[in-house]
Amino acid sequence: MITMVRGLLRGAAAGATGTTALNVSTYADMALRGRPASGTPVAVVSRLADSAGVDVPGRGPLWDNRLEGLGGVGGGVTGVCVGAAAGLLRAAGIRLPAVVGGPLLGAAAMVAADLPMSRLGVSDPRTWSRADWAADAIPHLAYGMAAHATLAALFRWDEEAEAAAAGEPSRRSALLRGAALGAASGCRSSAGLTALALRSRRTDAGLAGYLAHPAAKPVAVLLASAELGVDKQPGVPSRLAPQGLSPRLALAAVTGGAAARRDGVPGTAPALAAALAAAAAAVAGHRLRAVAAQRFGSDLPGALAEDAVAAALAWTGARPAAR
Repeated sequence: MITMVRGLLRGAAAGATGTTALNVSTYADMALRGRPASGTPVAVVSRLADSAGVDVPGRGPLWDNRLEGLGGVGGGVTGVCVGAAAGLLRAAGIRLPAVVGGPLLGAAAMVAADLPMSRLGVSDPRTWSRADWAADAIPHLAYGMAAHATLAALFRWDEEAEAAAAGEPSRRSALLRGAALGAASGCRSSAGLTALALRSRRTDAGLAGYLAHPAAKPVAVLLASAELGVDKQPGVPSRLAPQGLSPRLALAAVTGGAAARRDGVPGTAPALAAALAAAAAAVAGHRLRAVAAQRFGSDLPGALAEDAVAAALAWTGARPAAR
């Protein structure tokens, strides 16, 4: 098993690689558009120093240069720390495909960089133009893709060795996968079942093998797509009402148990873990959308965020055990 310390170190290395990609992307944008360097990092460091009561030594250009250097160091530290956190999650068994993990990692780095700036009053993202958002989002996407690719490459050797050495599927891993599938089903009732269909084979045991049939996969995807649309329509009954919660719990339990039996593990405990996770996720998702409605005047931002979380959890939970 990959230790947490090793995951932390590998994640930090991946974060450093991502930071390099972010810097290259930023400098390329400056070269193409002829724009000046952003003064935000310097302003953030200055505000932090004032808040902490710390005097940065020097005056005039010397003081400006020190602040600029500290701003660059702060950005590098942020990138390394976000990568280290991703390494810890990967060591804990959360392994997302690049198309999901890369953008999520970039978004995490973007939040880590922009939140202090917003809290300190340096800049308000709500007033940014589309060009401002693109100048911030594209380099962070480059960070996420580069960091994720590096992290996956660093872990691949140990993951392949673990898969080759695995004598029996891990029951603990089955519980975690069941909980992830259940949480996804609590957000979107068909998410877990659809992911299981997409990540299973015809030769798999039990329900997973039937779901992997070429005729069943398109139906599962169609149902999941329909749910994404219906979920956002006004007048949809609350998911916490019996008619909304019961199907989620049932589908979560069925999916969690089916995934475990596919991998050669008894399905009772994973099915129970999936049902409990579904209940918790249903409540959390309901609360998220209520907060979004209060803040933005619509629950659509919360619904879209929940879509992304459900997809990531479902894809992770449906990952087969080492074969």
